[in-house]
Amino acid sequence: MKKNVLLLLLLLTSLSLFSQNTTFKNPVIRGDMADPSLIRIDDTYYATATSSEWAPHYPMFESKDLVNWTQIGHVFNKKPEWTSHSFWAPELFYHNNKIYCYYTARRKSDNVSYIGVATANSPYEEFIDHGLLVEYGTEAIDAFVYGDNGQLYISWKAYGLDDRPIEIIASKLSDDGLRLIGEPFTLLKDDEGIAMEGQYHFKHGDYYYIIYSPFGCCGPHSDYAVSVARSKNIEGPYEKHEHNPILQGNHIDFVSCGHGTGVTTPDGRLFYLCHAYLTGEGFYGGRQPILLEIGMSQDEWPFFITGRTALIEQPMPFPNTSQKDFPGFNDSFDSKELKMEWTWNFPFAEVKTQTKKGKLLLSGTPKENNQYGSALCLRPQAPNYSYEVLLLNTPNNTKGLTLYGDNENLIIWGVTDNRLQLRMIKDNKETIAYDTACNETKVHLKIEVEKGCMLRFSVSNNGKKWTRIHDTPHNVEYLVRWDRVPRPGLIHIGENSHPAIYDDFILKNY
Repeated sequence: MKKNVLLLLLLLTSLSLFSQNTTFKNPVIRGDMADPSLIRIDDTYYATATSSEWAPHYPMFESKDLVNWTQIGHVFNKKPEWTSHSFWAPELFYHNNKIYCYYTARRKSDNVSYIGVATANSPYEEFIDHGLLVEYGTEAIDAFVYGDNGQLYISWKAYGLDDRPIEIIASKLSDDGLRLIGEPFTLLKDDEGIAMEGQYHFKHGDYYYIIYSPFGCCGPHSDYAVSVARSKNIEGPYEKHEHNPILQGNHIDFVSCGHGTGVTTPDGRLFYLCHAYLTGEGFYGGRQPILLEIGMSQDEWPFFITGRTALIEQPMPFPNTSQKDFPGFNDSFDSKELKMEWTWNFPFAEVKTQTKKGKLLLSGTPKENNQYGSALCLRPQAPNYSYEVLLLNTPNNTKGLTLYGDNENLIIWGVTDNRLQLRMIKDNKETIAYDTACNETKVHLKIEVEKGCMLRFSVSNNGKKWTRIHDTPHNVEYLVRWDRVPRPGLIHIGENSHPAIYDDFILKNY
């Protein structure tokens, strides 16, 4: 009997390992990272994505297997001189032993979105900006760069803000990738009134293909999808597939999906990394990167090998690979530099941080129309998590935990003038949901997040025994912005001379 049980256990273990090694689950990079771009250099893959209103700009990740990713830095630690905000849709390109990043941002002189270009010798370095590249019409976004027979091309989305059809427009590029050559020309036009953006170009056989995303990109009612067109001439005309879209959400696994880039493996297979909203409570993770393999049909149209519906579970790209768990996060602030996962609300404050003797000193100068200071936050990676911190009850400031949507929509669970308060800010109007005296010199605070938007708040004097202030959780789904989701973290409101002082930040995913 014991022998049979042992054999059964060994069989179940083997089946579990086999399943683990043959499939993976999307998203492959957790957290809000829309419009991902993907390249391969030798045997290593690199990816970046939209950072929107958070700095540093464009997080950079690396992987050996397309499934397990590690953050290695950012494209920019400081925003380029010509830009103001809205850092969207970066596109990586490897050329002449350099890495290029073609990116969208708002020009600070008029807040119009255009395309710039930056280069680096290595993905581990900060990129050097070369300034504005595509200044076209009232909007030029979503760059993609590709080569054909020694000639570089760049394409972009145009007329998205005008009373006319959206177009995918292209231009030749100089060999150094830093200048447009000749006159721009139209590749695709939105004749059906369904929009198009986030294009990716590749050639296979006799055809040039454009994979692009129609419909609405963002929010809980988005219906983003993936479509394709082809031509035997790189400049067109392009024929749209009669069975478009070739990939879409199904409201079972994903709400919507789109705007991605493909990469070819050393053995010639094509994988596509795009973003998608998970359904249900997973929506509050934002637009997260998902990976799917593309095949080619006998009639020379691309298709996704697991079907027209985006699915969480996918075949593992490479053998002998296991998908690792997504860890939580902690920072005891012992290093001289902040951990690279931290982000801050740069459009709303000049944020200042310093680590000193195992403590974080957080302060900053708010910008115009911001009365809620400096936020230092993380991308949430799960719908159920908790985060806590030890703070020093210093005078003349507000300090504590936040769940941050923007400067007018946020939660503050913190201490102000020896008062422990829960402050709920919606559309710049504040409600005090809890207020009591707090004369402790050190205070442990915790926020528990359930289902992405249900919050519970606790306090402790030792970080072990917690007192929850309300029995009923608070619904804060209003913190979602049109193109991003709220981020958990730390906050400071006050003068730079009176920073918030923190120790032992811990975030746990459940």
